[in-house]
Amino acid sequence: MSGLRRTGLVLATAALLPAVVSPAVAGERGGLPPLDQVKVVTTEVATGLVRPVAMATAGDRILITEKRGTVRSFHPTDGLAADPVLDISDRVNSVANERGLLGIAPAHDFARTSQVYVTYTRLADGALTLSRVTLGDPSSEQVLLTQDHSRFSNHNGGQLAFGPDGYLYWSLGDGGSGGDPDANALNLGTLLGKILRIDVNRSCGELPYCVPQSNPFVHTAGARPEIWAYGLRNPWRFSFDRLDGSLWIADVGQGAFEEVNHARPFKGGVNYGWSCMEGPAVFNAARCTPDADYTAPVFHYQTRVDGCAVIGGHVYRGLKHARLAFGTYIATDYCSANAWALRKNRDGTYTNARIGQFPAQVSSFGVDKFGELYVVTDRAGQVFRVDFERVS
Repeated sequence: MSGLRRTGLVLATAALLPAVVSPAVAGERGGLPPLDQVKVVTTEVATGLVRPVAMATAGDRILITEKRGTVRSFHPTDGLAADPVLDISDRVNSVANERGLLGIAPAHDFARTSQVYVTYTRLADGALTLSRVTLGDPSSEQVLLTQDHSRFSNHNGGQLAFGPDGYLYWSLGDGGSGGDPDANALNLGTLLGKILRIDVNRSCGELPYCVPQSNPFVHTAGARPEIWAYGLRNPWRFSFDRLDGSLWIADVGQGAFEEVNHARPFKGGVNYGWSCMEGPAVFNAARCTPDADYTAPVFHYQTRVDGCAVIGGHVYRGLKHARLAFGTYIATDYCSANAWALRKNRDGTYTNARIGQFPAQVSSFGVDKFGELYVVTDRAGQVFRVDFERVS
């Protein structure tokens, strides 16, 4: 294994400053307190959800998917709407724990069309399905892309988000069971164990979408051209930094390590190593290619020591707590509820710390239009606002 390379990533800077963040605040990064002087605080702001799964900002509200196939609307002032704004439960397979309505992303013209993109596991075969649909009108659904996922019910991934380039990104798990028995994650011939990037604003030929020509494997024989990144086990939640456009991926581990990966803006073709690697260690040497370039996580923790499944969050870019947490990536774990914080240092290294506790069984993070953080809890069905305070 002497030729095996496991590298980090160097971030580029992009001028993607959102309107909610002032240049003056953005320049305060050097004055932030150390992470061990910051503590996360949560406040319940709504309850009554049924197994919430994903969150997405849509104007002045947050859309929350429920595993069973419904979408609810939450407003930071008005609270949680009683009735779903979309119900596609008649086509969603949510019987197994990791199946259901898994992701949502409002269209670029959402304010005019009320269209959203959703990803779910399909009745009756469990196929991973990406669709476009208008809120309130289930019959308007247009299926864009599917991937067979019938052999096992777990590791479906499911995050959807538009990147700073305007393209839609979708994460898919490795196909399930344990140890990636079909070696999907490193196989460029399948969409499983990948993050995809497609242009949903156009159609190309018989496809209801287009593959950007800048995708890394467009000209690779035998590769699916939609693939943006690979070597992932179950990237349940990823997010883009609203300031610099970089990509943060939380990949759920096999049983030894949970990991967080970080890619610079517009960097495609990254190989995160699963199932050769799990976190910083070799998992299955038979899957390793000696000269492959496996990109190391920027943060990892032991699965059976500090939790069971990493739940990826967001880089905080709000104003309310800018002097404490601006530019800090926040994540948690489904079982331990540890609040993890990561910062990238000027020398390219990363600092991490546990900065308190989240409520039990957080399943997803969201942000409002001002960049403030929220979380939802799985079984209890609650929404919490996330704040920060300084501790001595």
